[in-house]
Amino acid sequence: MDITTPADAERHVAAVADELTTPDEGECVLCFAFAMLGRFGCDGTLRWVRRWRDVLRPGATALERRMGSRGGYCDCEVFFNGWDLLPDLMVRDAEGDLDWPPVMPACAGVGPRSTQPCGLWLPRRRW
Repeated sequence: MDITTPADAERHVAAVADELTTPDEGECVLCFAFAMLGRFGCDGTLRWVRRWRDVLRPGATALERRMGSRGGYCDCEVFFNGWDLLPDLMVRDAEGDLDWPPVMPACAGVGPRSTQPCGLWLPRRRW
């Protein structure tokens, strides 16, 4: 791309950002959000959940409310409070405690209308 003006630069940056943060068709909301958190972190909002929704399921207006009902008021809280990776996919650390795997498995995928997590995720037990 030939960048000769500030507007060209802005378009280029927007295109790169879009490319880096676009979920794959069939990728579930949790696999996408987890990957984005690893790359770009949490800003205290449901930025990555919203991005997934806006790109793949724009009509899913209750998605944020559903995340909040499980304690996920920002992207990282979705995983602290709402969902866990399947126990079989977790690894044991040096103390014998379960921990996240060093490399996440590929998303198990969801149907074209689903806003549910794929089969890699379990709702976290609420106390």
